[in-house]
Amino acid sequence: MTIKIADAVAAYANAGKAAVPGAAGAGSTTGSSFADMVRNAAEGAVDTLRESEATSMQAATGKADLTQVVTAVSNAEVTLQTVAALRDRVVQAYQDILRMPI
Repeated sequence: MTIKIADAVAAYANAGKAAVPGAAGAGSTTGSSFADMVRNAAEGAVDTLRESEATSMQAATGKADLTQVVTAVSNAEVTLQTVAALRDRVVQAYQDILRMPI
């Protein structure tokens, strides 16, 4: 499964609408929780990295086209950068919470 930028933007917009009181769609339940969304995103990232690795292995044996390899590696790179950025934001948010006065 490849994570597309448009899907990520749509998910971000939907999450923002649910977080703002009075926004359209606030209070409605779609049947999935935030944990499910995070789990699905993590599984998608892992799948993207596995597909890239498999395509690279196929290229090493001469069974994959160069454009397929470049596309797969590029998708994996973007996915890894996104995961690293999210990790950094989560760590920063956690540190901000720890610094809050009681």
